[in-house]
Amino acid sequence: MTALTLSTAAAAGLRADAIVIGVAKGAKGPLVAPGAEAVDQAYDGRLAGVLETLGASGAEGEVTKLPAPSGFKAPLVVAVGLGTEPEKDAGYDAEALRQAAGVAARTLTGVKKAAFALPLADASDAAAVAEGVLLGAYSFDTYKEKGSGPRAKNGKAPLAEAALLGGKPRDKAYKAAIERATAVSEELNRARDLVNMPPNDLNPEAFAGIAQAAAKEHGIKVQVLDEKALAKGGYGGILGVGSGSASGPRLVKLSYTSPKATKSLAFVGKGITYDSGGISLKPAGHNETMKCDMSGAAAVFAAVVAAARLGLEVNVTGWLALAENMPSGSATRPGDVLRMYSGKTVEVLNTDAEGRLVLADALWAASQEKPDAVVDVATLTGAMMLALGSRTFGIMANDDAFRTAVHEAAEEVGEPAWPMPLPEHLRKGMDSATADIANMGERMGGGLVAGLFLREFVGEGITWAHLDIAGPAFNEGSPFGYTPKGGTGSAVRTLVRLAELTAAGDLG
Repeated sequence: MTALTLSTAAAAGLRADAIVIGVAKGAKGPLVAPGAEAVDQAYDGRLAGVLETLGASGAEGEVTKLPAPSGFKAPLVVAVGLGTEPEKDAGYDAEALRQAAGVAARTLTGVKKAAFALPLADASDAAAVAEGVLLGAYSFDTYKEKGSGPRAKNGKAPLAEAALLGGKPRDKAYKAAIERATAVSEELNRARDLVNMPPNDLNPEAFAGIAQAAAKEHGIKVQVLDEKALAKGGYGGILGVGSGSASGPRLVKLSYTSPKATKSLAFVGKGITYDSGGISLKPAGHNETMKCDMSGAAAVFAAVVAAARLGLEVNVTGWLALAENMPSGSATRPGDVLRMYSGKTVEVLNTDAEGRLVLADALWAASQEKPDAVVDVATLTGAMMLALGSRTFGIMANDDAFRTAVHEAAEEVGEPAWPMPLPEHLRKGMDSATADIANMGERMGGGLVAGLFLREFVGEGITWAHLDIAGPAFNEGSPFGYTPKGGTGSAVRTLVRLAELTAAGDLG
């Protein structure tokens, strides 16, 4: 990953390949943001006018390049838009800084060193810029023949080093902010790697092996249930989904414990390493990105490792429900009835509604340990994408206050989310004449129906939330901000923040 340093050096004298500055959108034109005073002075205070002449407005995502002024050791100035100028004394929004730093990092692919002269009012601003740089510089070119190493982007290596000007290298708060940003970003990028891996290399067994290796490295206890153990334990949902594949399913339990913890959290992730739809085969045009159907498990995995790296004073258990959903002679059929780990029976009306089946078993397993709260993460329904689009995930819960807390945590870390209801009248649509419940209900409100199904498998008295990340988990469009094309690592930062809030006693 890009190496980060905090620097008190003057912009003019720093040896770098580029200097990144911020530009805000003012009422009368672009404004040079704090942090770039030295650059502006070198242009005789006319930098804003120069940028406007070059077409800059300060809008978010905008990039303007110009030669560095005389006397600067860096040859290039990269001006990135921060959006609308904040109100007086308000400071720049953390997400605006994060997005701007990400855009700059992507723009500087192939560059060895860049100095970031963005607004740094305090350590939290430094953390936002650091996250933006580390996430924006991400690249996944492992499978490309042409390139310069496993992190090459279009034949060029990502930005190698970033110096954050205005940072305080000896200040404990700044150092801690950078360390946290690095740990969370590295794990989020690990999740992106997993989502981007082709399914012929990432089957359930391979995913479990990667989790075992990371757990050993970071002092996390790990338990892996294979087909035999799942059958012995009665995990009918996971076994049913994985029965059509030559690659057997797995349930991975990751346990991070802190000797100072008084609270516990359980994170449950949907890990369908490839989703063909099973016997209810997906139509043409809907299969190409289904390697991303394990994004929830990737997020949970990354969050648990991040919690361990940060040494959070909370016990965090991650449950990765891993299976490959394939059609074959041994696959589960529409009309089959599965007996779940909880003992309930489920009539499978559609084998492409498989995520809720593996999650149901994992949710019940997580509930048996009586954590203070359970949060599941899944690319669960196309209906949620229709409701909220491709950049926002939905939040459902059995407790309104907890749903609000999760929403606030997501917004705080810059992950767009929206609270969704669990209407009781939709539950009746899953009534089955054959089993306790069917895995399908009414078509309208399908994302909410899925949430109601999952609620059936949460233990009594357990506080629970469900994050449907079907939209933001995989970016099929062009990169934006610090978000790359492909796997995004959606929900990792929200889960880490929930763990931090729980450790601090601020989450109920």
